[in-house]
Amino acid sequence: MTLSSTSARRARHSLDRLFRPRAVAVIGASRRPGSIGWQVLHNLITGGFEGKVFPVNPHADVLHSIKCHRSVAAIPDAVDLAILTVPKALVPRALADCARKGVGAVVIITAGFKETGPEGAAVEERLVRLARKHGMRVVGPNCMGIQNAQSDVRLNASFSRSFPRSGPVAFVSQSGAMGEAILAHSDHLSLGVAMFVSMGNRADVSANDLLEYWGADPSIRCVLLYLESFGNPRKFVPTARRVSREKALVTVKAGRSSAGARAASSHTGSLAGADVAADALLKECGVQRVDSVEELFDVGLALSKLPIPAGNRTVVLTNAGGPAILATDAIVGSGLEMPQLSEATRAELRTILVPEASVQNPVDMVAGATAEHYRKALGVLLRDANVDQVIVIFVPPITHDPVVVARAVFEAARDSKKPVVGCFMARDEVLRSISSEAQQGWVPVYLYPESAVRALAALDERRRILARPIGKVRQFRVDAKAAKSALKPGWLGVKARRELARAYGLPVVPGGLAQSPKEAVAIAAKVGYPVVAKLSVPSIPHKSDVGGVLLNLADEAAVRAAFDKLRHPEAEGVNIQKMLKGGREVVIGFTQDPSYGPVLMFGLGGIYVEVLKDVSFALCPVSDVRARELLREIKGWPILAGVRGQEGIDEDALVELIQRLSQLAIDHPEIAELEINPALAFPDNLCAVDMRVRVEA
Repeated sequence: MTLSSTSARRARHSLDRLFRPRAVAVIGASRRPGSIGWQVLHNLITGGFEGKVFPVNPHADVLHSIKCHRSVAAIPDAVDLAILTVPKALVPRALADCARKGVGAVVIITAGFKETGPEGAAVEERLVRLARKHGMRVVGPNCMGIQNAQSDVRLNASFSRSFPRSGPVAFVSQSGAMGEAILAHSDHLSLGVAMFVSMGNRADVSANDLLEYWGADPSIRCVLLYLESFGNPRKFVPTARRVSREKALVTVKAGRSSAGARAASSHTGSLAGADVAADALLKECGVQRVDSVEELFDVGLALSKLPIPAGNRTVVLTNAGGPAILATDAIVGSGLEMPQLSEATRAELRTILVPEASVQNPVDMVAGATAEHYRKALGVLLRDANVDQVIVIFVPPITHDPVVVARAVFEAARDSKKPVVGCFMARDEVLRSISSEAQQGWVPVYLYPESAVRALAALDERRRILARPIGKVRQFRVDAKAAKSALKPGWLGVKARRELARAYGLPVVPGGLAQSPKEAVAIAAKVGYPVVAKLSVPSIPHKSDVGGVLLNLADEAAVRAAFDKLRHPEAEGVNIQKMLKGGREVVIGFTQDPSYGPVLMFGLGGIYVEVLKDVSFALCPVSDVRARELLREIKGWPILAGVRGQEGIDEDALVELIQRLSQLAIDHPEIAELEINPALAFPDNLCAVDMRVRVEA
């Protein structure tokens, strides 16, 4: 077998013996049709594998007309890859035989290990230790295998009945069943998949390893991932962030429901569920997330074929008004722009199209539009400087052949640097014919307008990912000793919170804790009237719910009366603060996630945080770029930026506060949750009004 230039450049990579083996042994190969051992051997042979295949079965002399060996040790040649399909009890011995043979990589298809409980997990751990001791890479156990469809390899080392044609896509699935379904569908859509891995239990080879490997392969443009969980989220982030600068990464991440959300006392804790953390992780490292396998294909098809647009200005070219309206609604809903066409473009379109046609965007050529109309009109639109990308819709009338129209569209788009997607609302067999021809060019084809728009929206998201500057994580000088002394287990009181805020430079409203009416009056006089008096009982999370906040106290008598009213047997005192007026309320907080680390939340603040849920999330540490993105991701950003003549808030101060809290969260993982709600943002400053902090022992 001749190695490609790609392989030669990275011949020493540990995964080459997995994806580009010169010889493969099937340990547990079977003569029984339908069994996994039979199917894997059958797939290797019929898939056109360019290397040597060695069946291993002590009870057979010949399988599939190939000499069979009693053990891997009996194979006279060197073996790069072994596929294990033997019963669970025989796996440890088979793996030990592979280690002695010097096999470089092993795919363990057999199930019954970590997924069955502690006993199976212990066996799996011993297998991994043995493999690592001998430098073997392991995929699985409990997986369906791997594939490399590239022409110089043609390796179908799986029991999948689908072996898609090669293309610029790599695909990894945590679920074997989902992997089989997706492979079958990708072949149906003519989505070229160069390499596929069913990870199973991820005992050794992980998504991180695969991203590193595929990231170095120039033939791969797009990596699709079906994930149910992240093996090691903190390792995934730097790997994915680096690879996403070169390859489009798209994932279906299962587990969006809130059923597993942890109970928490702060707004931040109750809103920051596990899926929120996953979303923040993916956004941080440039991975595009979709909600379904259908969307995974829609997006993957576009990202693997099309150039990145210069902007989001999208034009619709159609022969039917209804689908054009659906497309327009989807475009606007996706955040894409529907631009006005230039006068020169409209004038040229009028010379091409029938008088009844509309030359506005969407461009409706009416039902009689021919293939030549599509060819010429698309060429005109692609030359318009106001157009970044085009969706072409064709609803077949009886008089026109959809395949002929498709060819005209493909020819017009062939030399364009602007992305074009096709929506051909035709029968399945017609759509397959169009898709088959489209595979040779740069126009992915979809059945419905919404799918086509989704693809263009993904291209625009990819454009923004690539244009995103690499942010900086600031490190502030802090009083570490003071912060440590303030952190005692449980909910922190007023004095401890103020000490922690001072240690980390957090801007807080002037005030203090009063133990008596006299002390309350003294604090009020120091900070200046009017003041606010707050009940200070750490176990009561929301003071306003129990009448524990008294506002606009204008004099000594009002302060004394408030102190008497707020007496409580569990109170540490009464918190007296300067009454601030104006400003816009925001909430900033973080909670510690056991898998992802600290997750920071930002949003509009006040008592309605959990009702409005207008918040955004980021993993810590938070860069300056990500902090500014957090501000703009909430729907209420225009309120903060200034509306109806109002001056905008001090954005730099808010970014700094977010980064200071991010540093605090990283420095002190014992802080289970912290929330400032509200912080009042002004045009020239920022002030934290109320803060809650819970420390775990």
